[in-house]
Amino acid sequence: MLVIQQRIAPRDHWDAELHLSYEARSKCRLRCFTSSGEEVGLLLERGQPPLHHGECLLARDGRVVRVCAKPERLLHVTCASPLELTRAAYHLGNRHVALQLGDGWLRLPEDHVLEAMLKQLGARVERIEAPYQPEHGAYGGGHHHSHGGEAEFHYAPRLHQFGVRP
Repeated sequence: MLVIQQRIAPRDHWDAELHLSYEARSKCRLRCFTSSGEEVGLLLERGQPPLHHGECLLARDGRVVRVCAKPERLLHVTCASPLELTRAAYHLGNRHVALQLGDGWLRLPEDHVLEAMLKQLGARVERIEAPYQPEHGAYGGGHHHSHGGEAEFHYAPRLHQFGVRP
């Protein structure tokens, strides 16, 4: 198994690629496979932002692995005016929907209930397949619970299984 524990600056050359959905790129512990089918154990530092398309990782054996954002089924939302787009974003944010923001558009995971709401608000909604990279959030950091004042938490690494071997 190829073990990866470190993020590094983007490189011009890499030895392998990981094609991952946004959900998989959000995990710090993950069992997945390179594009060539090699098994990977991703064991990254907790509390870091999700991996981005083009980001590079360093494996224990010295190989460089490039992250590729896998296309996902999304809703691409546009509106007749900036005010209407802001209104759509407000209603989606009120439902705690993670949004990818662009110049004059919003993207979110495909959801028929949210699609109907957006259309009712007057938005134009198109179903597309594209890489998804929503805003990470204003406060950043990871999910954290207090445990009686403990400064550190020691959780055993847990690997999440996404997809099957290519």
